[in-house]
Amino acid sequence: MKRGWLALCVCSLTAGATVSPAGLALLAEQQQVPLAELQAAIGEASLRQEVLDTISRPWEAKPWHRYRPLFVTPERIRGGVDFWQRHAATLARAEQTYQVPAALIVAIIGIETFYGRQMGRHPVLDSLYTLGFHYPERADFFAKEFAQLVLLAREEKWPLTTLKGSYAGAMGMSQFMPSSYRHYAVDFDGDGKRDLFANPADAIGSVANYFALHRWRWGESVVEPALIGLAPVGTLLAPEPELKQRWAELAAAGIELATPLAPDTPVKLLALEQAEGPEYWVARHNFYVITRYNRSPLYAMAVHQLSQAIQDAYALQPQTSPPQPDLVAGRL
Repeated sequence: MKRGWLALCVCSLTAGATVSPAGLALLAEQQQVPLAELQAAIGEASLRQEVLDTISRPWEAKPWHRYRPLFVTPERIRGGVDFWQRHAATLARAEQTYQVPAALIVAIIGIETFYGRQMGRHPVLDSLYTLGFHYPERADFFAKEFAQLVLLAREEKWPLTTLKGSYAGAMGMSQFMPSSYRHYAVDFDGDGKRDLFANPADAIGSVANYFALHRWRWGESVVEPALIGLAPVGTLLAPEPELKQRWAELAAAGIELATPLAPDTPVKLLALEQAEGPEYWVARHNFYVITRYNRSPLYAMAVHQLSQAIQDAYALQPQTSPPQPDLVAGRL
């Protein structure tokens, strides 16, 4: 559990926890939110046990062979093709503007909200209050997001109590946390508003902007299957998503790829659990960029594989206009 201001902010982390004046003042100072606005927001928020119960059962705790079927499904692939067809011009413009592949943008929106159909039913204010002040494992993160929500609602002129999202406080078609909404959302159709709830153009542009600012590399591969053989891989596996290895290290251990990389290429060895045992992959920079959206390697792999499936299915559809010339270069 993180300490610092958090130790001051919550008097006791129980169902009857209260936020201390000193801790709240420190949070307001750090996040540059007027203290009175934070106090008013807390006064409107409610503790929700359902949120605490749900966050204790994350989907990312499942093995890969049970996680993948939740997201890489025929329904999501068909939905992705339909979404792409309906918003083809906007997606093409996002590709050209941000140099982020349309298939990746579609897959993110597909996994996050099933193309805007499932944006969450939880009051965002209550979710962030519950996790920020009653969930010690990540209270520091969620309390800051609670403060960011107060700022966002003021900037966008939203009533705090009407916003709905995920149990973790993510919002809109792209499921941005408040800080991400403030920093990465864009008005992609030029109507003067950044609306990720009801405007697919803004959602598309905002996802593309997020990946561009996290340094997506156009045309570079994401992840490649690895041949392990008898290589001792145990010491080469690590839980964090950062690329702390170089290809030379994996190659020296006996790991092989269909197309070997330059020795100094940053990589990460992944082991994904199938029912019959692990399968191994070598992740590269763009895989790490996907984990900036969600730190789970399972999430990043699901996004990648769904994007490939959507792109393949989209390519088989009759085209009403000539295909975009950069589409092949942007293949994931």
